[in-house]
Formats: sequence, C-alpha cells, structure tokens
Amino acid sequence: MSAAGVLGAALGRFAGAVRDLAPIIAVIVFFQVVVLQQPFPELGRVLVGLACVLAGLAMFIQGLEMGLFPLGEAMAGAFARKGSLTALFAFAFGLGFGTTVAEPALIAIADEAAGVAAEAGAIAASEAAKKAYAFNLRMVVAVAVGAAIVLGVLRIIKGWPIHVFIIGGYILVTIMTAFAPVEIIGVAYDSGGVTTSTITVPLVTALGVGLAQSIRGRNPMVDGFGLIAFASLTPIIFVLVYGMLA
Repeated sequence: MSAAGVLGAALGRFAGAVRDLAPIIAVIVFFQVVVLQQPFPELGRVLVGLACVLAGLAMFIQGLEMGLFPLGEAMAGAFARKGSLTALFAFAFGLGFGTTVAEPALIAIADEAAGVAAEAGAIAASEAAKKAYAFNLRMVVAVAVGAAIVLGVLRIIKGWPIHVFIIGGYILVTIMTAFAPVEIIGVAYDSGGVTTSTITVPLVTALGVGLAQSIRGRNPMVDGFGLIAFASLTPIIFVLVYGMLA
C-alpha cells in the first residue's frame, strides 16, 4: 500500500473512532455545561487526553484487524487440520488463562476487592494478605476462563446448542448464590464481566470463528460465536465455589 493509502486508512480509522465516541462525549459535555453549568477543569489536559483516547482506539481497532483476528483464525484452522484434540484443548485453555491473567480490568477489580476485604476484616490488613487475596482471585478467574474456552471449543466440535449450557449455567449460579458467603457474591458476579474486555474478546472470538470455519458442517455465525458467553459465566461459578471453600 502506498503512503497516501496508509495515510487515508489511518484518517478513516480516526474518523471512525470519533464517530464511535461522539455519543459519550456529547453526554459528558451536556451534563457538564448544561446541567452542572460548570467549566471543564483543566480543559487543555482534557482535550489532550481525549485526542490520546481517539488515537489509541483507532490504532487498537486497526491492530485487531491486521494482527489478532487473522492470527487467531489461522491458529484455530491449523489446529483443526492437525486433528489433535489434546493440542487444541491445551491451546484453548492456555489462551483463556493467559489473556485473563493479563486483563487490566481483572487486575484492577482484584486489587480493589482485596482492599475492601481488608477494611471489612475478612482478611488481614497487611500488604501480603491483600496481595495474596488479589492473586488468588485472579488465578481462580483465569482458570475459570480457560475451562470456559475448552468447553466452548468442545461445543463447537460437537455442534451442541449453546442455550442449554447458558440456561443451565445460570440456574446453577442462582442456586449457588443462596449458599455462598454474602461477601463474595458481588465480587463473583463482577468477575464475569471484567473477563470480557480488550485483550480476551478479540483473541477468543477469532478462535471460535476460525474453528467453526475449519470444521465441515459448522456455521461460523451459529457455532463460531458464544465463547465470550462461556467466559462471562464460568468465573461467577468458580469464584462462588472459591468463596464457599475459602
């Protein structure tokens, strides 16, 4: 691609980022200026930060299209052609575990949960205790997502309907909630949401779509999606179990 083409693509991506963020920008401006009737604090820094967000979002989406999505689909196809379920399941678990451990949102909520638990007296107030609590929580969630991706891959291979797993899973969550310690319930429910963020979603989605495209008789639209739903559900179950045991 020529330099002009690269520049045009970059400008187009930036314009798309502006369009995508326009609603939230409009909401913030409206409530700050019309409702609160106050000037923006440090307007210059706010504008610079907004420009960084727009540029970062544009580059992130471009990187997904250029790198992560093609890579994930290619690896899924390669594992399908290889015909080794053990290797495929190991890759699926490693992908789910690795992306979740690196998830910034999970790191943040684990640290916050550790601090609140210490203040409430659920754990010791020492830094070592809080670090151990946050680390254990992250590991439980990461293992849960790894197991979820393995289950989702098995579902794609077998062609099982996704709604059976989702309905059954949330019935199990509802039952477990009645027996879990009240201090862990909110953390468990939030842990399902924070796993589906910037790192996990692109790679896991590419894995599911690529695998469905590589297996004869599978429809990528029907069978390729749904791994994210598993990744949101299983951490709730695992953290509730962790709360009841620990």
